[in-house]
Amino acid sequence: MADIPDARKPAEERLAGITPNNSARPCLQGTEAMIVSGHYLSSIAGWRILEAGGNAVDAGVAVGLVTNVVESSFTGIGGVAPCLLYLADRDEVVAISGVGTLPEAATLEYFRDNHAGVVSGIHATTVPAAMDAWLTALEDFGTMSFADVARDAIAAARDGFAMYPFFNKIIQVGETRNRTLPGIAAVYLPGGRVPAVGEIFVQRDLGATLQYLVDESRRADGRVAGLRAARHAFYRGDVARRIAEYQAHNGGLLTMADMADFRVGIEAPSRVSYRGSEVFAGGPYSQGPSMLQALKILEHFDLASLGHNSSAYIHVLTEAIKLVAADRDAYIGDPKFVNVPLQGLLSAEFGAERAREISFDRSHPDVPPPGRVAGASWPTDRDRRAGQQASASGGADASAFGTSYFAVIDRWGNVFSATPSDGAANGLHGDIIPGLGFIPSTRGVSSWADPSHPSSVAPRKRPRLTMGPALAIRPGASMLAFGSPGTDVQLQAMLQILFSLEIFGTDPQVAVELPRFATYSFPGSMTPHANYPGRLNLERSIGQGVADELAALGHRIEWWPDGEWLAGSMGVVRRDLGTGVVSGAADPRRTAYAVGR
Repeated sequence: MADIPDARKPAEERLAGITPNNSARPCLQGTEAMIVSGHYLSSIAGWRILEAGGNAVDAGVAVGLVTNVVESSFTGIGGVAPCLLYLADRDEVVAISGVGTLPEAATLEYFRDNHAGVVSGIHATTVPAAMDAWLTALEDFGTMSFADVARDAIAAARDGFAMYPFFNKIIQVGETRNRTLPGIAAVYLPGGRVPAVGEIFVQRDLGATLQYLVDESRRADGRVAGLRAARHAFYRGDVARRIAEYQAHNGGLLTMADMADFRVGIEAPSRVSYRGSEVFAGGPYSQGPSMLQALKILEHFDLASLGHNSSAYIHVLTEAIKLVAADRDAYIGDPKFVNVPLQGLLSAEFGAERAREISFDRSHPDVPPPGRVAGASWPTDRDRRAGQQASASGGADASAFGTSYFAVIDRWGNVFSATPSDGAANGLHGDIIPGLGFIPSTRGVSSWADPSHPSSVAPRKRPRLTMGPALAIRPGASMLAFGSPGTDVQLQAMLQILFSLEIFGTDPQVAVELPRFATYSFPGSMTPHANYPGRLNLERSIGQGVADELAALGHRIEWWPDGEWLAGSMGVVRRDLGTGVVSGAADPRRTAYAVGR
């Protein structure tokens, strides 16, 4: 690791362009509770639950369910929903994995013999996990019934909501493909056209499915029994039956047995210490550990002295992301199937070792070799750059459409942080099942048909999620929940916001509005695992001068306009543990909104 150059702009100069006085939105503040989500209707639904006496988990599930309706192009009740919860009465963080397993029939041999080793389409379907994540959170940590928290979601689906510009845009992007998919076309192209902005958009089948679950829950005696009845209806009853029948008739692999045997995991989160905070993320079924590993690498650099969004700052973060991407593809996979050396990957010693590989004089032209982790086999026998090579000017992975983020802090100090995903309107890998109104997750596209890859295909294995909600707790000082959509951009956006808050001292709204950057110089998480060697995207206001300096280091610069939605849509909620003040920030790059008081 070379010495840090002296000629760097101070942080206050780099941050001079955006202040709390000229940001697009105010940073919300209150003394009671705060919610941020990907849509204002979701945030309002959660607030209604808080006002009715519910806790952060009750409100969070209500937010999640409405998100599955009003952002059904990006998320779904049949999708994924990894969650992190801080339980104030126990002073404990727990993770709900929120990702489904591949079917029993999803073998390496099947994909090699039938699909040329490509994991995509209906064959990539996994067990829907979002509904079990919501029900599990409610049963174990909530106080309300499924009927209580599903009311607004059912109304939004059955009666409709006003089509908004971003949703309209996403439907337009997938329009040509979606016309070939009868289930999606019937919902998202009613009358053969894209619904206009302001038009009432209705999803009757989805509303009917949610109402069926409520009705089944009401047949049971008591809150917990009702939640279990709803789960039975979804995973063993009529919903599961329709999914299995559709799969069988259309060449899919998912069966009733796969559905019936599934439960999300309640697991210990991954965690590291960083600058006096304890930072938590999901386990190695996700890329949460990769964000934490990046923190352990970057703690060896004086980022403040580099200056916010200077060429040196962007270069160091980009090179660290390449290193963790290499290690992610070498070591990270479902820990029920793979011996993940998590302690070694997140150790200070390994972070220092990887930090020494970053040069201030040049960028790595591609994904670097993985590091050697103590106690783990070094994967010298496989080339992680084997992902499909795409031109540096290629478009973004369209699967980036399929995610949202929300967080809730309640008046008791509980926190719910979640990143739901896998919607329908982009029609990438499957179709909406008639009568159900949603598409089962095709998260299998995050798997490899490569036996040496830690996220290789295997029966009942969880694909490695890109979604990674996070919490950062500074004892006695602050509680922070943050996250973003954006496939492999997620962890990059999250790191940038965390540094803006913790190192450069911005308020949360300023942090989410500052211009962002992202590298694509590694095999992507989604099929076809495209790699764009050297590619570094910058939002325009980062500036041509900084771009020229980065290009001189070997980065291949691609421009985003300011406010580019592919740069992520960050949500942040924070409580000052000294004053009790809660803050919320929502990213204007999409339709995110915060509410609180």
